[in-house]
Amino acid sequence: MEQAVLWWNFVGRTDEEIRQAGEDWMAGDRFGEVKGYEGGHMAAPEVPATPLKARGRVR
Repeated sequence: MEQAVLWWNFVGRTDEEIRQAGEDWMAGDRFGEVKGYEGGHMAAPEVPATPLKARGRVR
């Protein structure tokens, strides 16, 4: 099992992957559309200034 970085609705292997996912989400890239939702685009919360660390067991 690989360690993972979790933040908001994103899961990645590194801090950089999570930050890129947040940027992609805000730009409307890489993620699909939620069908039937009539509200506006939900903004991702700001990523903490400190680096995000991977957690989990390593086998």
